[in-house]
Amino acid sequence: MSEIKSLFATRLYRATLSELGDPIEAEELENSCYSIAEDDEAGQQWCEDNDYPGYTSYASLTDLGWRFPIFADLVKVLDQHVAAFAKDLEFDLGERELKLEDIWINILPEGGTHSSHIHPHSVISGTTYVAMPEGASALKLEDPRLPMMMAAPTRVKGAREELKSFIYVAPKPGEVLLWESWLRHEVPMNMSEEDRISVSFNYSWG
Repeated sequence: MSEIKSLFATRLYRATLSELGDPIEAEELENSCYSIAEDDEAGQQWCEDNDYPGYTSYASLTDLGWRFPIFADLVKVLDQHVAAFAKDLEFDLGERELKLEDIWINILPEGGTHSSHIHPHSVISGTTYVAMPEGASALKLEDPRLPMMMAAPTRVKGAREELKSFIYVAPKPGEVLLWESWLRHEVPMNMSEEDRISVSFNYSWG
């Protein structure tokens, strides 16, 4: 009797922040993102120098959790979600643990994109969504096997989700997505007239 099974799973964690830990005040978090962006002249300059649309604190602020209480609260909640995901992944962490490596704000205006990339040197990466107006772009995830498929034909329209080359996930405000850091992903163009606001982060093993 023949058998076909799926091997080497790529896991994606999706939850609302409020499922674990203390609630995060959504309006305060959004206002804090805008306030930080307005005051972060170094970040604004980095975005201008690197043709980054909108604003990111990735290259300018490395201590959001220390500077702003709302981000300290957010990190405590994220720690619990990452621990739950690590358990699902059945990681053998030994005497070490997954710790927050960096956390940053992203504000993408209309027409803004974030090209395909991975997060080297990290174990788990993710994003929590602060503002996702109608028409804001979904997160695009790429099958990690894609570079090795070479002469393989494309999939039929309507192929099962686990067989597609790209998966689009449209998160809602207050949700958090987690994935292993080697998974290539991108943010397609924001087609909304309003800002797409998110907070992204990396966890390392140490």
